[in-house]
Amino acid sequence: MTSVIESQENKDLRAAVAALGARHGRGFDRAALWAEAAKLGYLGVNLPEQYGGGGGGMAELSIVLEELGAAGCPLLMMVVSPAICGTVIARFGTELQRRKWLPGLADGTLTMAFGITEPDAGSNSHRITTTARREGDGWVLSGRKVFISGVDIADATLIVGRTEDARTGSLKPCLFIVPRDAPGFRRSQIDMELQAAEKQFELVLDDVRLPAESLVGDEDAGLLQLFAGLNPERIMTAAFAIGMGRYALAKAVDYATTRQVWKHPIGGHQAIAHPLAQAHIELELARLMMQRAAALYDAGDDAGAGEAANMAKYAAAEACVKSVDQAVHTLGGNGLTREYGLASLITAARVARIAPVSREMILNYVSHQSLGLPKSY
Repeated sequence: MTSVIESQENKDLRAAVAALGARHGRGFDRAALWAEAAKLGYLGVNLPEQYGGGGGGMAELSIVLEELGAAGCPLLMMVVSPAICGTVIARFGTELQRRKWLPGLADGTLTMAFGITEPDAGSNSHRITTTARREGDGWVLSGRKVFISGVDIADATLIVGRTEDARTGSLKPCLFIVPRDAPGFRRSQIDMELQAAEKQFELVLDDVRLPAESLVGDEDAGLLQLFAGLNPERIMTAAFAIGMGRYALAKAVDYATTRQVWKHPIGGHQAIAHPLAQAHIELELARLMMQRAAALYDAGDDAGAGEAANMAKYAAAEACVKSVDQAVHTLGGNGLTREYGLASLITAARVARIAPVSREMILNYVSHQSLGLPKSY
């Protein structure tokens, strides 16, 4: 089913999460909000019920992140821990891995980071050089990763590597759970000008030895397992962007309604009203594509979800940037003050255009996957 009409249950979820977000607001304490969201069952709403989750899917989890973002208090680690890592383990992990990780990911007591991006490959899974070689009953991982979020607070990182013999052969991405205290697993914080609660790290895997049970799924499963995590990542990035755009737009609408010049609210002028209306339309259109992507993914249509998730991420990022820009413009000088909390979103909104995949790579995907045009690379 790909209906974009939300069920009453999901409408109730949206309202409940919006109320939670309103209680915490823009100046929220991340740890406190994470704990309360976990206690209410929101962090694991997409995970199987038998492992402590809510039994829902990406449709429900994206609602949670969008509404928290619209309240000014998004939790970026939701994109990584329950959406990517939780989904991959739920779909492909062993029973032991599911019992060990999913209950904690669902109730917020465990978090997991995701490591795919590399210095020379970016997020291009076809050029990953982090390798895994068999040694005895286990594995040895070697390589580097960059721009990995939340490693400092995560209990483990789901690392994307490839079997050693795949360097010159067919692509065989493999996924490994690497505990944060594994010998040879080092991290260093990247000095980012963007101010965010979630820090970015470079990782070094220097002959990290792992037991056989660290491998998630089948080492020969290829891209299926990898994209089981990447499609939710794109859906959740869209939710993150839409929430941010809605937050900025709400601030602008409130200001345009109450700010008076020459005895009239400035929102009564079309030069102010029309751009805000356009921003609202584009956010709503992006949300429709995000809901379609989530519905396709939850229905098990990985190929259809891949196309829709990329489109949703693209549309949401563009809509978010436009909404934030117009909100700041509506407030004028006030849009750059700390009091109104919009200036920091100017940079944050553009992250959605870049991560986890750039808009240009999405256009490449759509041009050759959706339209059948020749590859340019």
